[in-house]
Amino acid sequence: MGLTGIQIFKMLPQTNCGECGVPTCLAFAMNLASGKAELDACPYVSDEAREKLAEASAPPIRPVAIGAGPRAFKVGGELVLFRHEKTFYNPTALGVLVESDISAEDLDTKLKIWNAYQFERVGLNLRPELVAVKDVNGDSGAFVATAKKVAEESEFGLVLMSDKTDVLKEAAEATAFKRPLLYAATAENVEDMGNLAKETGLPLAVKGKDIEDLIGLSDKLTGMGLKDLVLDSGSRELKKVFEDQVAIRRAPLKEGNRSLGFPTITFPCEMASNLDVETMIASMLIAKYGAIAILSDFKGESLFPLLVERLNIFTDPQRPMTVTEGIYEIGNPDENSPVLVTTNFSLTYFIVSGEIEGSRVPSWLLIMDTEGLSVMTAWAAGKFVGDAVGMFVKKCGIADKISHRKVIIPGYAAAIVGDMEEELPDWEVIVGPRDASLIPKFLKEMVG
Repeated sequence: MGLTGIQIFKMLPQTNCGECGVPTCLAFAMNLASGKAELDACPYVSDEAREKLAEASAPPIRPVAIGAGPRAFKVGGELVLFRHEKTFYNPTALGVLVESDISAEDLDTKLKIWNAYQFERVGLNLRPELVAVKDVNGDSGAFVATAKKVAEESEFGLVLMSDKTDVLKEAAEATAFKRPLLYAATAENVEDMGNLAKETGLPLAVKGKDIEDLIGLSDKLTGMGLKDLVLDSGSRELKKVFEDQVAIRRAPLKEGNRSLGFPTITFPCEMASNLDVETMIASMLIAKYGAIAILSDFKGESLFPLLVERLNIFTDPQRPMTVTEGIYEIGNPDENSPVLVTTNFSLTYFIVSGEIEGSRVPSWLLIMDTEGLSVMTAWAAGKFVGDAVGMFVKKCGIADKISHRKVIIPGYAAAIVGDMEEELPDWEVIVGPRDASLIPKFLKEMVG
């Protein structure tokens, strides 16, 4: 970002119309300066100002859209080198490699397994995004058939990998509805690949022999009018890949080098002989700037930890991770099942719900919005106090689901009992254990 919020504000219409989603032009300018808004959100900015602001408001690392449908995603668009400075925005996309000579039967089996991979955490469905189809023998028929099958029979996005422009073009035309990433332009084919990307309007990966070579290729392609590029420094050695990822991230953010201001694609599948080591490498790349990581296979035991790491890395560190306020059923509860209430801090939810599930006592768990604060912190901040918790219990609808009027509160919030009883005169407020690990014993004793 080359301009401050005040400088941007001076170029805006200053009507304070609110149509951009914030009440004033100054607020919009500040959001634009910090990368939290898009210039297109202002319907009244002049063409002259738009032209000046477009370049200034663009992220140092260009966001690139890949895929279509439920698993479409963006990579790049980052504004900081370190997560604690602000936040990272577009999570590393995880992909798996398929070679074009795979049999239809084997591909069917793999897609059936891969399509089923999804994990629920913090109320979110975590899934991988990509299948990279690699041309291994120049057989355009096999390459196109494999890519088309993946595109039509799965929700995955595509990376089409071939050094032959005519083969890549045929596959790109057959799968254009999925907006695949074309891989890759090199020194040997850069003009042909650039023309193909222009013709199809698809994003293009650029593979260099090193960073200097990559800069030259990037400049050549941007000079052809291409903007949606993804960079591959060409290294497949762990230490060098790490160094390259850091260098490519630093260059646009700290040195203003627009030649490297694009997201990157990495290939753990080409850097190790087994999936365990690939997973370790991918975990490093999620933390250190890889925008796309391609593995040799998807297995639950490696995919789940990578997805959870990605969720944690790409969560705003200034905002606690939360779950949605509401009533959660654990173990098919009925009208006689216990009712517990706690805060919406995700760690609190997972610990408490896990202990309830482990108790094998079907229960209702009420999650109250405390802006992501834990029980003690929310109580100290006045967000988990007796009258507020009582009002939540009264309005959440749990009374329509149970025949009794008993609610269990966390032991650390015992001080709120009196105020809750005033708010819920017909209810019995029961103080539960202070430590979540004691919940199973407590519930078993309570239900007899």
